[in-house]
Amino acid sequence: MTEQPGRLAAYWERQLDKMEAAERKRARKLPGWRTRKHRRTLVVVLVLADLALVAGATQFKAQPSWAFPAFWLTGLVLGGFAFITLRVLTGRMSGSFSRLLDEREREWRHRVTYIGYQALSYLMLIAMLYGLLAADSAASGAMMLSALLVTGTTIPAIVLGWSLPDDDPEDFEEGMGHA
Repeated sequence: MTEQPGRLAAYWERQLDKMEAAERKRARKLPGWRTRKHRRTLVVVLVLADLALVAGATQFKAQPSWAFPAFWLTGLVLGGFAFITLRVLTGRMSGSFSRLLDEREREWRHRVTYIGYQALSYLMLIAMLYGLLAADSAASGAMMLSALLVTGTTIPAIVLGWSLPDDDPEDFEEGMGHA
């Protein structure tokens, strides 16, 4: 029985080492995009994509029949691109496990996680009310729930992307930065 925690701890350490190696590789990607201006542009794209998902959810099973797929696919493609790019640019603070975070980065991550949790809670209440009061079918309510769930999970990346300062060029040269 005493060997299991040791083996599990060793496995966990190997996994953390792999994640840190991947973060170090991502830290050198997109050097021209590591400014507040570019991150804020991506945040605007992500917010518009989230709104397209919500608009698409309101058009589920409605006429014209092309509206739902147009809004939904546009939101998914643009939102996916912006979200993944923001995750690369905000780096370690967006990841859930990192031993390399300093106190300031840890505080940022805790703050945006709390904001994201609160926003997600309110969005789920809105989805519940939509399902009860406005949706014409359970499927429409489920589509709104899906759209608002995706929107809620992007909130931490939105807050980080909007509010983080520019990366320090010296940190980026050393491979640290925010990523």
